[in-house]
Amino acid sequence: MTSTDITRAINDLLFTPGLDLTEAVDRHFSPDYRQRTNGVWSDRASFVQHMTRLRSLIRSGHIEVHDELRDGPRYADRHTVTLLHYDGHTSRTEVYLFAELAPDGRFQRVEETTLLVAGHADDGNLGLVK
Repeated sequence: MTSTDITRAINDLLFTPGLDLTEAVDRHFSPDYRQRTNGVWSDRASFVQHMTRLRSLIRSGHIEVHDELRDGPRYADRHTVTLLHYDGHTSRTEVYLFAELAPDGRFQRVEETTLLVAGHADDGNLGLVK
């Protein structure tokens, strides 16, 4: 399997509505996946719950990667995600991400910090909604 990256993962998870969420998660995240967002850890099941909720809130969007680094199983990037919500408003969040890839190239662990750049104050919690 080719190593994943944040653009392919986010596009499959949030911006490809016809793609089954389980398939998208399996494609980019190992079975033992863990994520820490703004200091809060979640396991893969909790991550799937989070993505399910985001899909119910987000109509469309796009990701822009500003910096991206890969060194063996280590991956890091800085990206901005722009989201069009079903209620019509737009939000933009900048994300600083550090990750470890599993031997098969999927994300095994992600640690990220988010910064709301534009949107409603509540949009600052999108990285943790369930």
